[in-house]
Amino acid sequence: QVQLVESGGGLVQAGESLRLSCAASGSIFSIGGMGWYRLPPGKQRELVAAITSSGTTTYATSVRGRFTISRDNAKNTVYLQMNSLKPEDTAVYYCRAYGPGYEYWGQGTQVTVSS
Repeated sequence: QVQLVESGGGLVQAGESLRLSCAASGSIFSIGGMGWYRLPPGKQRELVAAITSSGTTTYATSVRGRFTISRDNAKNTVYLQMNSLKPEDTAVYYCRAYGPGYEYWGQGTQVTVSS
């Protein structure tokens, strides 16, 4: 089993920044991809950004240029630097670790952006 623990969410004003962290622990041999997803109020969960074990990144169009995903493989941790936050970024943000035959999710962290 792998446990994912997110941190770094909070309440900020539009234009400000936040940095989310997701630390993986447990039965880790190697983690493949890691990603951040979000669940906005009243909407469906969506991919925000993802990063492979080799560092290839993918971003949702709505966050490209504002958000940066990175990972520290030695610490089994993935980060999401969020700049120029907008009210529409308000959501519960979830971390996901995945690979062939497995996926794990964190418990989520709330990000609220006020206008």
